[in-house]
Amino acid sequence: MELVRQARAHVARLDLSAAQAAVLDGQAHTARALWNLLHEYFTFRQGRFATLKDCDAAIRTARREIDWMGRLPAQAAQAVLKTYRQAWANFFNPGHPAGRPTFKGRLRTRLAVDVPQARDLQIKRVNRRWGAVNLPKAGRARFRWTKDLPGVTRGGPAGRITGARLVKDAHGRQVVFRTEALVAPAPAVHSGHPVGIDRGVIVALALSDGTMREHGPWLGNGEKEHLRRLEKKSARQRRTRPRGQPASHRLARTYDQIARLRATAKRRAVDWQHQTTTELAGTFSVVVVEDLKITNMVRSATGTVGNPGVNVAQKAGLNRSIAGEAWGRTVTLLEYKTSDRGGHVVKVPARGTSQTCHQCGHRDPAARDGIRYVCVNPACGWVGHADTNAAINIKNAAGTVVSGRGDLGTARSAKRQPPRAA
Repeated sequence: MELVRQARAHVARLDLSAAQAAVLDGQAHTARALWNLLHEYFTFRQGRFATLKDCDAAIRTARREIDWMGRLPAQAAQAVLKTYRQAWANFFNPGHPAGRPTFKGRLRTRLAVDVPQARDLQIKRVNRRWGAVNLPKAGRARFRWTKDLPGVTRGGPAGRITGARLVKDAHGRQVVFRTEALVAPAPAVHSGHPVGIDRGVIVALALSDGTMREHGPWLGNGEKEHLRRLEKKSARQRRTRPRGQPASHRLARTYDQIARLRATAKRRAVDWQHQTTTELAGTFSVVVVEDLKITNMVRSATGTVGNPGVNVAQKAGLNRSIAGEAWGRTVTLLEYKTSDRGGHVVKVPARGTSQTCHQCGHRDPAARDGIRYVCVNPACGWVGHADTNAAINIKNAAGTVVSGRGDLGTARSAKRQPPRAA
């Protein structure tokens, strides 16, 4: 059987000294500054965009004339240029949801440095728990060994490491290895059945077969109380800070503690999503979901001075709940996991799925009351869980459109709205 190449990423925790962490912080800030310089050079020329050749020449000149540019390895600088050019390509692609590239702020940008060439890494396993890797200009560092990497360990999976990315978050630094493994091709036909999935806030995932996939709160009661106290503390510290002055060291420590708690919640959410989507991808052949415009759904209800919004606080709470469920990430994980197993994901329009009875097709907004659905059609009268009803409608709508009146229309694919023209 001929093997196929499968590109994946593997994240591992780095164990760095204080000097190594300072070196990588400097490289990451330099990469961010280089992105901003490229953006200014690329967009603010005399009526035309700069070419790739112009940008490459500008980077080489800057590395010779600006001392602190030398902190960033040359290959990493070229990776910044490649990523920047790809950002513009995504923006001009009508089928891609990416927005226009912008400047990167110092405080809101995730610090990251690329290592595009795998030969510079020199990966080696040290013992059962740790491996070692070369970091450009930072030296040899240990990383947590949690799984065998393709082409590294004897007897491990076949393949190779194609590069890495060094990323910093609230819990420290991680190395993200780009792997290319040789695996058996996916089966031509998945043996499972199709399923419709309704994503919600009260019930995380409701399936058309009547089952549900739920989770508890991402933070415990003690952690929630700790987070609440830290947020109140940061508010007090901000009030005492003179306007225009940078944050104090105490306020910065408070921000770091808040960020660590929120990062913990996100890690638990991602772990649950990975386990749940793996189980769904292995069980069902076709997963049908709604093509939701999540960005539009989480817009603020504040309104304007002339036309103020209503129920602003309630809408803000709903927006936080939707963002906490990360519906888009769930679909992204399902897409590649079902593809690996011979299945696929189908997106259908969302209009009418939660207000239409799956038994008789009658649509009435009053039929849904919270999580309970009661069909108001006297000839039907179906009663059940509203999310299960929506999931069945989603499954039945594969290849069709649920119209505004609740009946099934002709087949039509759901297309993304193209981004704004440059």
